[in-house]
Amino acid sequence: VQLQASGGGSAQPGGSLRLSCGSSYRTFRYDSVGWFRQSPGKEREFVADLGWDGVTDYADSVKGRFAISKVNDKQTAYLQMNDLKPEDTAIYYCVEKRIGRGWQYWGQGTLVTVSS
Repeated sequence: VQLQASGGGSAQPGGSLRLSCGSSYRTFRYDSVGWFRQSPGKEREFVADLGWDGVTDYADSVKGRFAISKVNDKQTAYLQMNDLKPEDTAIYYCVEKRIGRGWQYWGQGTLVTVSS
């Protein structure tokens, strides 16, 4: 497995979860990483990304609540999710790409459920 996502589970509204994504790609420290999600009956949507240069981008729906990061020495990317809402319920996919490429590598997804 090249990208392994973990950390999903159940949380109550207002709660927090941290997703992890372990990568086995040798170029990880030079790559951009990101997260997408897909809710039942909905199209897959962008959540956040972190460029090789450290620049981050977030979907409007998660700005101020989610934070993306990576630790190159651990070959791991993270998505800290705070103040979770029921509409955050989805399967979350971590992604990785080389400079100048599209999101070419996808993890298997981890389920996040937010309910009271």
